[in-house]
Amino acid sequence: MKIEGIVPPMATPFKADESVDEASLRAEVEYLISSAGAHGVAVGGSTGEGHTLSTDELRCVVGSAVDVAAGRRPVIAGIIVDSTRQALEKAEALADLDIAALQATPVHYLFRPSDETMFRHFALLAEKAAQPVMVYNVVPWSYCSPALLDKMMREIPGLIGVKQSAGDLKLLADLLHCSADAGVIMSAVDALLYPSFALGAQGAIAAILTAAPELCVRLWDQVQAGDHVGALETHLKLLPIWNAIMDDNLPANVKTALALQGRPAGGPRMPMASSSGEQRAAIKAALEGAGMLAPG
Repeated sequence: MKIEGIVPPMATPFKADESVDEASLRAEVEYLISSAGAHGVAVGGSTGEGHTLSTDELRCVVGSAVDVAAGRRPVIAGIIVDSTRQALEKAEALADLDIAALQATPVHYLFRPSDETMFRHFALLAEKAAQPVMVYNVVPWSYCSPALLDKMMREIPGLIGVKQSAGDLKLLADLLHCSADAGVIMSAVDALLYPSFALGAQGAIAAILTAAPELCVRLWDQVQAGDHVGALETHLKLLPIWNAIMDDNLPANVKTALALQGRPAGGPRMPMASSSGEQRAAIKAALEGAGMLAPG
């Protein structure tokens, strides 16, 4: 199934005891597909606190999303680990599920692999995994250059694309310039989705999509239709939302945005802090300013 357009990286709902709230997750998948018009969903990524999920929990949330999506939209599964061995373990646990791609970070604990070992890591994962692999290029001290990403997409069978994260639109522009024909390039430059789409990104997998999915679908449609006046207006609604949620506790702030919209996802897993009162007020004001909540 083709990966393109607006693919929200879902928050993972937790109960008060921090166990996975599968019922709320299923409801959110249905909402994103049926009501918000998302073109796919991603599960177990950074916004979904995937780094905190055990292999069994990852299997649970991905399986639930696949079950609810029921072939209507592609499901992408996150793999956030610190060794090739761990990546292969999680890929094996998901092998029988109908997943469009595995979205895997570089290993990143403290020691950045060389370009050669980074290439070998993704080559082995793509060889062993039952599904295609995408590079989730997000870790600042273990970042893959556009040249390395291009080489991996062109030379590793089964490695189909990149989710290009962080706030540097220049790096995304460089990647699109040299690698638009090499694989799927999805933007996670949350503040600058409008220029990302205008530059040719095939879509986005970014936290702002989860906080404001309808607006992001509107932005995508406007750019595809060449309505740049409308797209700029939508961008100016989305930017304050991103500014309000972007912090070290981003997943918690996304959950606050969801709760304010009547889409409960619980709190974050420790030791991440829940949204402060100041953060909650800023998120509420940004959602109101975008017309997503009634004032007051």
